[in-house]
Amino acid sequence: MNILLIIVAIIAIILLLTGGFVQSLNFLLWVGIILLVLAVIVWLVRLLTGSRRV
Repeated sequence: MNILLIIVAIIAIILLLTGGFVQSLNFLLWVGIILLVLAVIVWLVRLLTGSRRV
């Protein structure tokens, strides 16, 4: 009975950590997409205005 309780506790901890990692990775994925869109917009504005300054 103790072995079963230990196995269930380990599985619960693994699932808890995995859920937290997935949520944080999902947040970082959205941040990356937003930054990519902003970079494309800035690149298009520089391309259309002809500004070559760094």
